Amino acid sequence: MKIFIMGIVASGKTTYAKQLSKQMDLPFVELDGVVYHNVDGVRIKRTPDEQVQIIRQMDAKGSWIAEGVYRPSYHLLLDLADIIIWLDPPLWKRKFRILSRHVKQVIGVEECAYVPDLQMLRNMYNWTKRFEGEREELDGLLQPYLNKLIVVKNEPAKNQMLISRVLGGNE
Repeated sequence: MKIFIMGIVASGKTTYAKQLSKQMDLPFVELDGVVYHNVDGVRIKRTPDEQVQIIRQMDAKGSWIAEGVYRPSYHLLLDLADIIIWLDPPLWKRKFRILSRHVKQVIGVEECAYVPDLQMLRNMYNWTKRFEGEREELDGLLQPYLNKLIVVKNEPAKNQMLISRVLGGNE
């Protein structure tokens, strides 16, 4: 089984992907690790071609659950996935989660792979705003995949029965 969980910043992708990975005993891939790698303590962005190469290597190993925001280099995942789960909670909830996550990271309660400074907080809000303006474009990109797409507008746990049925699990 190959599952791509996608959504914008603070949509709950990582939390849900980790839960589903454990529940289904499938390898979990956080796609930020595909985009960035750490060289001598410095976070370096890979080229799109390098990202695609890593995705192909991941896929060659078999089943997986991968999560991330949509990037052109991830488009391949739409083709490779058996199921695509699009987490799309309300904007107000994502904005609250961004701030909450930032505070937790600053005080050291939650780990992160980046520096949780004010610039990163601004970036997350800007990415969210840009996404809302480009939502129709993403909807268009997803049209060819409607046969394997599950859109979750609220919490994934509230849709667990539907997701379990689609994935062939028990409720």
